[in-house]
Amino acid sequence: MSTSSPEAVKKLLENMQTDLRSLSMECKKKFPPVKEAAESGIVKIKTIAARNTDVLTALKENSSEVVQPFLMGCGTKEPKITQLCLAAIQRLMSHEVVSEAAAGNIINMLWQLMEYGLEELKLLQTVLVLLTTNTVVHDEVLSKAIVLCFRLHFTKDNITNNTAAATVRQVVTVVFERMVAEDERFKGIVEQPPPVQGNTNRRSVSTLRPSAKDAYMLFQDLCQLVNADAPYWLVGMTEMTRTFGLELLESVLNDFPGVFLQHQEFSFLLKERVCPLVIKLFSPNIKFRQGSSSAASPAPVEKPYFPICMRLLRVVSVLIKHFYSLLVTECEIFLSLLVKFLDGEKPQWLRAVAVESVHRLCVQPHLLRSFCQSYDMKQHSTKVFRDIVNALGSFIQSLFIVPNSGITPAVSLPAGSSGSGAQGAAQGGPGTGGVGSNLTTQAAFEYRGTWIPLMTVSVQGSAKATYLEMLDKVEPPSIPEGYAMSVAFSALLDLVRGITSMIERELSKEEDLAAEFREGHPDQEWQPQPGAHLVWEEMVSACWCGLLAALSLLLDASTDETATENILKAELTMASLCGRLGLVTPRDAFITAICKASLPPHYALTVLSSNSINLSSKAYSIQGQSVQIISPSSESHQQVVAVGQPLSAQPQGTVVLTSKNIQCMRTLLNLAHCHGAVLGTSWQLVLATLQHLVWILGLKPAVGGALKPGRAVEGPSTVLTTAVMTDLPVIANILSRLFESSQYLDDVSLHHLINALCSLSLEAMDMANGNNKEPSLFAVAKLLETGLVNMDRIEILWRPLTGHLLEVCQHPNSRMREWGAEALTALIKAGLAYNHDPPLSQNQRLQLLLLNPLKELSNVLHADIRQKQLESVLQILQSQGDSLGPGWPLVLGVIGAIRNDQGESLIRTAFQCLQLVVTDFLPTMPCTCLQIVVDVAGSFGLQNQELNISLTSIGLLWNISDYFFQRGESIIQELEKEEAALQKQAQEKGETLNRPFHPAPPFDCLWLCLYAKLGELCVDPRPAVRKSAGQTLFSTIAAHGTLLQQPTWHIVVWKVLFHLLNRVRTSSTTADKEKIESGGGNILIHHSRDTAEKQWAETWVLTLAGVARIFNTRRYLLQQLGDFFEAWEVQLNHIQSAALSKNNEVSLAALKSFQEILQIVTPVKDSDKVGDALAAMGVPPVLIDPLSASGPGRPLVRSDSLVERLTRYNGAELQNPPPGEESALEDSALWWSAWNTWYRTGTDCTRPPSGPTEKFSFIPSQPFLTALIQIFPALYQHIKAKFSMDELKKLGVILHGAVSVPISSDASPFILPSYTEAVLTSLQEAVLTALDVLQKAICVGPENLQVMYPAIFEQLLLFVEFSCKPPQYGRVETKHVANAKYNQIQLFAPAEWVALNYVPFAERSLEVLVDLYHKTACHKAVINEKVLQNIIKTLRMPLGLKYACPSETTWKLAVSSLLKVLSIGLPVARQHASSGKFETMWPELANTFEDFLFTKSTPPDNLSIQEFQKNEAIDVEVVQLISTEILPFANFIPKDFVGQIMTMLNKGSIHSQSPSFTEAEIDVRMREEFSKVCFETLLQFSFSNKVSTPQEGYISRMALSVLLKRSQDVLRRYVEDERLSGRCPLPRQQVTEIIFVLKAISTLMDSLKKTQPENVDGNTWAQVIALYPTLVECITCSSTEVSSALKEALGPFKDFMQPPVSRVQNGES
Repeated sequence: MSTSSPEAVKKLLENMQTDLRSLSMECKKKFPPVKEAAESGIVKIKTIAARNTDVLTALKENSSEVVQPFLMGCGTKEPKITQLCLAAIQRLMSHEVVSEAAAGNIINMLWQLMEYGLEELKLLQTVLVLLTTNTVVHDEVLSKAIVLCFRLHFTKDNITNNTAAATVRQVVTVVFERMVAEDERFKGIVEQPPPVQGNTNRRSVSTLRPSAKDAYMLFQDLCQLVNADAPYWLVGMTEMTRTFGLELLESVLNDFPGVFLQHQEFSFLLKERVCPLVIKLFSPNIKFRQGSSSAASPAPVEKPYFPICMRLLRVVSVLIKHFYSLLVTECEIFLSLLVKFLDGEKPQWLRAVAVESVHRLCVQPHLLRSFCQSYDMKQHSTKVFRDIVNALGSFIQSLFIVPNSGITPAVSLPAGSSGSGAQGAAQGGPGTGGVGSNLTTQAAFEYRGTWIPLMTVSVQGSAKATYLEMLDKVEPPSIPEGYAMSVAFSALLDLVRGITSMIERELSKEEDLAAEFREGHPDQEWQPQPGAHLVWEEMVSACWCGLLAALSLLLDASTDETATENILKAELTMASLCGRLGLVTPRDAFITAICKASLPPHYALTVLSSNSINLSSKAYSIQGQSVQIISPSSESHQQVVAVGQPLSAQPQGTVVLTSKNIQCMRTLLNLAHCHGAVLGTSWQLVLATLQHLVWILGLKPAVGGALKPGRAVEGPSTVLTTAVMTDLPVIANILSRLFESSQYLDDVSLHHLINALCSLSLEAMDMANGNNKEPSLFAVAKLLETGLVNMDRIEILWRPLTGHLLEVCQHPNSRMREWGAEALTALIKAGLAYNHDPPLSQNQRLQLLLLNPLKELSNVLHADIRQKQLESVLQILQSQGDSLGPGWPLVLGVIGAIRNDQGESLIRTAFQCLQLVVTDFLPTMPCTCLQIVVDVAGSFGLQNQELNISLTSIGLLWNISDYFFQRGESIIQELEKEEAALQKQAQEKGETLNRPFHPAPPFDCLWLCLYAKLGELCVDPRPAVRKSAGQTLFSTIAAHGTLLQQPTWHIVVWKVLFHLLNRVRTSSTTADKEKIESGGGNILIHHSRDTAEKQWAETWVLTLAGVARIFNTRRYLLQQLGDFFEAWEVQLNHIQSAALSKNNEVSLAALKSFQEILQIVTPVKDSDKVGDALAAMGVPPVLIDPLSASGPGRPLVRSDSLVERLTRYNGAELQNPPPGEESALEDSALWWSAWNTWYRTGTDCTRPPSGPTEKFSFIPSQPFLTALIQIFPALYQHIKAKFSMDELKKLGVILHGAVSVPISSDASPFILPSYTEAVLTSLQEAVLTALDVLQKAICVGPENLQVMYPAIFEQLLLFVEFSCKPPQYGRVETKHVANAKYNQIQLFAPAEWVALNYVPFAERSLEVLVDLYHKTACHKAVINEKVLQNIIKTLRMPLGLKYACPSETTWKLAVSSLLKVLSIGLPVARQHASSGKFETMWPELANTFEDFLFTKSTPPDNLSIQEFQKNEAIDVEVVQLISTEILPFANFIPKDFVGQIMTMLNKGSIHSQSPSFTEAEIDVRMREEFSKVCFETLLQFSFSNKVSTPQEGYISRMALSVLLKRSQDVLRRYVEDERLSGRCPLPRQQVTEIIFVLKAISTLMDSLKKTQPENVDGNTWAQVIALYPTLVECITCSSTEVSSALKEALGPFKDFMQPPVSRVQNGES
């Protein structure tokens, strides 16, 4: 209900009347005048109410009268009345019905009451109501009212004082509020200000309006009062305090800044009065130094007084805040003072309030900016802004360095107590128990033993002061520990927050404007106003050093997570701001600070230290005091959350990470993540630090470059607490996100990032050099991550990125390399798989760019890298193989870049790639790459690390050849198109086309490349590879050779096949003969392959056979080449050199090849055969049709029918003789060429080594010689027409040589027959076959051939001799089988040569010989050449040796052969006796008989009785031959011969025994039968009447008498010995002898009986009879054997017992 509403008015009237009535009632007795006045007042009011409609106005006009009764009431000084009156007056006032005059009266009345000291509170209330409800009080009245309040303020009563103070404050405010209201009213009206007369007179207020004038006067007087001068306007003041005055000044300045700013007069007051006043009042504080004794100073110094000082600072804060623009110079002074108050020498309370004041400034960024503009940016001005920041910084430092006087306990607190010493023991707060002893529960800073708690002083961004508000305190308060620090800390944070947010807001605004401008004017450059930027830059430059120093120190000292967070946030925002403004040094400095804080203390990190050196050298001074940037100390009491290895080249101890380090690390991550674009070169700092942290925490890169917690590899393993374990995934995740966000960076920033990562990586590489410590892979992993997320603009960063990774790949440390390769290959794979725009298939350049690093990796020598490279090639093939196109040569290049010094696993991987290419991708690649595929496959064949791969790659070459074969047509088309293009290019450049095998067409060239590759593989060092390659080469030529054009065959023969043969020959002849122990691993090598030489032999064999086969199967084709004869010669030459090689296998195979090419017959004229043959080889019939190609006048043949080919033999234009004759001619030449080869081979291989043999001299093997000899019959068929005696001689030499060759003892068990079997070796068979062929040829041949017979006999006889005299082979020492048992061979001749058992061979030769002689005995040549004599002469040897023969069969066969030959030859000899051709034969024959029958050899001990008897029978047979074939024809036989025979028989008849017989055998062994026959023959011949010469008879008679005489002697001696010996038996020998004698006697008796008596000489009879008595003497002998023989001897004597005849008769006779 408003005061002017009718109800309110009515109520007012009623109330007034009531009040007046009450007054009249009260004053009725004591104060009648008052009573009357009151009553008349009632009437007055009623009248006014009745007369006027606007009652209030009327009341106001009459207010003096209306008020009068009440004033009089107050005059009574009666409390009750006074109270009543004052209440009534107040009521009037509150309804604004008091006029100016009335008000004056009221004030006067109140003044009186005040002087009397009555109702003081009511007075104050009344004044307040009077001044606040209306504006009627002005000038002196007003001043009087104000003075009244002041006076009341200084009464004795506390309540009054306080109320008065409040009233004064309110009144002062009212005065200024009126002025503000007045200004509002006159706002619209522009007044002409009167000319200002040089504002000297402070009373020149004539220009001001009434309220303003009041305010002016009031303010001026307040200044006077504070300055202890008399007031001008407030007359009647009795006393005043400075504190109160300052408070009032402050409140006015603070509440009504507009007044001072709008009115010059007031501004003048500020400058002229307030500022000097403040400066003057400050003086005691400025001069005061804590601790300096006043006695020492010349004049006593006034001590600073807390209430005033504090209020002054408040005033200053207000002045600076509101009137900075007016009082620039003054503010400079104030601010400098403020800075001084922070000095360590000032009292603690002074510093506290100063710091509060500074805090107030810090929350006003715009103000700070003005400072910067007004001072720091002016030339000769104090750098105020910088000083403030530095002062704050050094203030904070001083708190740590100087102990707070009297507060810090002398001993700094032990870690773990929960508060300062003052606070006493630990309060058991919830935080103390479980957290860990080194964590204080209260937030605090701790630095080098100084512990400063942190309090919550104000809400962020507002400066709520504590001590600046202590207006009631007179004594300086004691300031709790940590308060100043807490305020300073808040101030710092607010300062940073304010500045950065202000500048960033403005920057953003500017950027928006720029963006708008660009949209509107795309063609123009946006020009920002330079001014703003300068200010910002100056502000940052001015403050960063101080801020950094303070923040770093606080960060180091902070023990509270929130505080740390705030500090870090401040550093972060500063860094980002500097970055945005392009201030590199401060940016890097802040980042360095964060980095250092993230790492353990004193952590050596070059990037950071080099950076902080230039910082710490800037020790900046604050008013002469120098402040160092304090380096972090290590004693911060923090929870250790991780222990790890430092990342350094030299192994060091462990380092610890605290939770604070982790917190800093997060800030760092945050910085990089959110402000990456402004980091520029400081990426290096950030990343280096992160790298070290990641290392200490043991994070290791995983796939794609993200980091995962891993374990440290060496050294004490990283120890992580659970606290940090939970953090790690988060950190790793942020790290990854950080690099993912690189996709939002612009190109320049991205390059900064990449460069930083690269240089970081280079450092890591240096560090990992030369030791096998685990390297730091951070940079590499992150390069990978960055590359992967920026795939869309990969071109701009590909080169630096991959260039660096390639360097990493060459690093000696394996982990480092591994990751370099991982990163590089991952990028390449991602790059190829990425969906580029335009796609890669249309952007060849990009595709090659992406693949190029893959190729570069091939230059790296490390196997693990190549492994990685190849694995990725495999993956690329599997995923993008179809779309590689122009990238194929690169990819194939990578696959093929294998070297032998790489490990096998590497080669295996590369090979998998190749296999994939060959199986899946041949059709998709350009045909020009096929040759590369062949080369690559070949290079896999040639690598020597992994045999299986070499072998498989040969298989691949076969597959490739199949592919060529199947896709022939399309390949030809594509290649020819390409060829044409190349030809054109070459012509344009004027060069010749350079490609291998150039003249051949491109498709043929492809084949030739394939053949050439296989050819290279055929001479690989490894036998298995050679074998496989050889087989493949020849199979390929066989299967697909038909596709080649005819001229290409020339290249195949000379450049491929013969070239290969040459190389194989060279390698084989130079191969190593050292034994190879084992084939790698535990594979045993067969002895036939245990030297390189033997292994090469196999290759030679294969190659030779292969070429021979091609010569055989492609003869027709080759014969058309024109130089077939040369080729044939070359081929034969190869066969010869192989045959003569010192390796049995090769030589044998050479002969097989020889046989193969000799089996060639003149072409069968049968056109079907070739078709079938081709079809059998898998050539589709289509290709058999002739494919015509260009050629001068005649089509070139691919594979047409034989008929056509033969008709075109040597070209159709030439007039050829018919093919048959020509080929016969040519054939003859070929055959003789072959014979020469055969002869040279035979001669060389059978020529025995000259000189003493080396241990290893080579002796050809039996199978070889066999094969060699076996070739002759076939060859002979072709050359027999011209085969002459010379050739025969040559042949004979070879045959003899071949048979003479010994065999090695280790081969002997397989070749030598056992002694019981008389078997020929195949070689011997072959030799005899060869002779047989010849013999048969001579037999059916013309007469002139028969002269060859003796030569054959000669040859055979030579062989027969071998039975007793094995041939010598040079000087090779051989063991002869016959006189050494097999096991002895093993023992004594393990590595030597064994002569063959020539016996069977000699015997067979003998049989052949006898056979041949049988046929040819009568041939002229045979007779003339004394063949029979030669036979006998030869046989004499085995016959003479008899038992000494190597084999007993030999002499037996010799005897039988002799008998056979003689039976044929003797008649011929007798026939030609007159010719003298046989004269020399007879003595030879006689000697032969003699040697045989009376052999010098003894029979072996173990000869059985039956055997002996058989042998004796043979002797008997010979004697019988003599008696039948020779003796009867004595007339035709030379006499000497017959004499020799007789002597021999005589000798046989008295054969003495050998002394070695055992008793049981003795009777047998005496050869009784033989002696008997000899004797009989002798006797028969002696007593025969055909004695031709007396000499002969004499010989036999002589023989008889000798025999008889000897018998007599033997018998006599026996009898005597028997007698002497007594009971002892005689020696066996003697007994045997006597028995023989007795038997001889009985034989003689028989002969005598049969003979004609006249043929017997009388002397003989006498000797026989004389034996009788001696025989009788023997009867006494004790031996039964002797007795029985005696019986037989005595028996025949009965024939002599005739009655005696008369002497006369006897005499007559």
